[in-house]
Amino acid sequence: MAALFSMLMPGFGQIYNHQFFKGIIFVVLEHYDNVTGNINDAIHLDFNGMHQQAIEAANYGSLLFYPGFYAYTVWDAWYHAKTGANKTTSAIPFIIGGFVGEFGAIFSSKLPIPTLTVGLLMIIPMIIGMIIFRHQ
Repeated sequence: MAALFSMLMPGFGQIYNHQFFKGIIFVVLEHYDNVTGNINDAIHLDFNGMHQQAIEAANYGSLLFYPGFYAYTVWDAWYHAKTGANKTTSAIPFIIGGFVGEFGAIFSSKLPIPTLTVGLLMIIPMIIGMIIFRHQ
């Protein structure tokens, strides 16, 4: 549940786990990066069919920080909510999600519906990892 909260808004999973200070820091960092990277503007334009304008609206200097940060906040929320999780192996699907998100952002001009495609490419490995490691 904590990981799903962090997928919706980085930092909310930490708040759900009663890590209030860390959660608030993550929410502030998410909002800062979102504003400086014009991420919401890009998502809005992209979902309304203006894919090229979405790519032009994004500030890649800030945007490229986001996928790794996003994947880390989801893993951190999941790891601290899951008792007995192996820190090393459980992180692998989240690391893959972060890397795929980075490469997706870099090559977003070549993707159909870039923000949705990159988001799904990030979330799918993380969900698979949560399913694989749920009983370990």
